[in-house]
Formats: sequence, C-alpha cells, structure tokens
Amino acid sequence: MSAIHIGNNNFDGEVLRSSRPVLLDFWAPWCGPCRMVGPILEEIAAERPDIKVGKVNVDEEPELAGRFGVMSIPTLVVMKDGKIVNQAVGSRPKSQILALL
Repeated sequence: MSAIHIGNNNFDGEVLRSSRPVLLDFWAPWCGPCRMVGPILEEIAAERPDIKVGKVNVDEEPELAGRFGVMSIPTLVVMKDGKIVNQAVGSRPKSQILALL
C-alpha cells in the first residue's frame, strides 16, 4: 500500500472514520526536509498494512493545515479514532517516526 493524498474532499472518510491509525504528513513540494521524509513514509505505508499513511499538501489544502495549526513543515500527526494522539514537527529518521505510532 502507498501513501494517499488527503484533502478536504476525503478527510472525513479516510482519516476521521478510519478503522486504522492514520499517520498524516503535512508537506509541500518545495520543502527540502519534506522531500527527505517522503520516501520514509512511503516505506512505512508499504511495510505496515495496519497503518494508513496520508499526505496533505499544505499549498493545496491550507484549510486542513490551519485546522491542525500547522506552522512548520513537515508536520507529522498520528490520529486514532478521529483524535490526535501524537504529533511531531521536522524531519526525523524512520525509527523516530515509527515511535510516534
């Protein structure tokens, strides 16, 4: 499985009503640290079918970024049962991202 694009149109179904924990990546194509984290998140999406990985492009979805109070990117948010259970800002190695879950 690979990371899915999350926007206002699919946020409720893919994130809030997800039966699995969701790891959201708030990112932008011009962000260097975001480009470093991207492949790690794709690996996690492929290796962990128990987790849903979603990517929110902050340039395309400013309303969602605002809803989560995103001020810096990359911002990673872990949601379970529609609630935020963990969050981190900045580029991180895979082991630290997995520890958020």
